[in-house]
Amino acid sequence: MGSRYGVRIRKLESKVLERQRSAYECPVCGKQKVKRKHFAVWACNSCGTVIAGGAYELSTDVGRSARKFLSQG
Repeated sequence: MGSRYGVRIRKLESKVLERQRSAYECPVCGKQKVKRKHFAVWACNSCGTVIAGGAYELSTDVGRSARKFLSQG
């Protein structure tokens, strides 16, 4: 898309774009229909649920850590 030079940069970019464009599992209905709509906004094409998540993934490492920490308390 935007990178021109270097194999490493192109590989990193392709990984990010692959994660961004893939479908994720909806936490409400359980179907593999959640797609990215805008920056950090994800929507399920099946049930219509709108979710705030990461910029390139539905859930980030920091979000998973915070959720785990809060569930322990």
